[in-house]
Amino acid sequence: MIEILNPTRLARAHVAGALVADILQTLKRRSTVGTNLLDIDRWAKALIVEAGALSCYVDYAPSFGRGPFGHYICTAVNDAVLHGRPHDYRLADGDLLTLDLAVSHGGVAADAAVSFLVGDAEPPESVAMISATERALAAGIAAAGPGARVGDISHAIGTVLSEAGYPVNTEFGGHGIGSTMHQDPHVANTGRPGRGYRLRPGLLLALEPWVMADTAELVMDADGWTLRSATGCRTAHSEHTIAVTDDGAEILTVPKQATS
Repeated sequence: MIEILNPTRLARAHVAGALVADILQTLKRRSTVGTNLLDIDRWAKALIVEAGALSCYVDYAPSFGRGPFGHYICTAVNDAVLHGRPHDYRLADGDLLTLDLAVSHGGVAADAAVSFLVGDAEPPESVAMISATERALAAGIAAAGPGARVGDISHAIGTVLSEAGYPVNTEFGGHGIGSTMHQDPHVANTGRPGRGYRLRPGLLLALEPWVMADTAELVMDADGWTLRSATGCRTAHSEHTIAVTDDGAEILTVPKQATS
């Protein structure tokens, strides 16, 4: 299903997007050396409930997972990259942490992810990898607009990632979003320009370039959810929800303080 939102629902999407962004920024500030991933999950739950929103994850049970996810945020550390299920682990100095959050507010969902280094250590390879996903995300957003095609976004993202030297996995990528978290169209992190669905104003997309340092192969954890790099290398993931507008694309998952 592909949804095109009317102005009323687009206004709700702005609220949901700002909420996701604000929660992620709060959790990023709180995620320090010694923080337990289960505490991050509890904080996420409290912030979602306080805002009168609904988690898109806690009851999520797609075909690629093992039963309901059962948590309120994805927490992926180091070699984990997608669907990281919170567990009893305390963050160490230099850990590369990805927080991925989706909530629904007013019947519209928004989804975003941020990768960052915990503590004071800043391994150059990790810094470069995070930067590559952020640049790829910016390129994908710049390629979105009315009349553009999904392949234009995929090509823009993939070009940045490939030129940075990273293998690109196409099993998981960006997606449409609206009344539910995951919708068509699928937005792969590499592709051919001029191909795929033609974008229209009112379409919401969650764009999410992610990479693994030296492989494109994923392996599944015993928890049935967490996806890791097959070689044990580090990973990074950046994501925004955007709305296609009459003259381009608008990022919805921006913290309120960033727009004030």
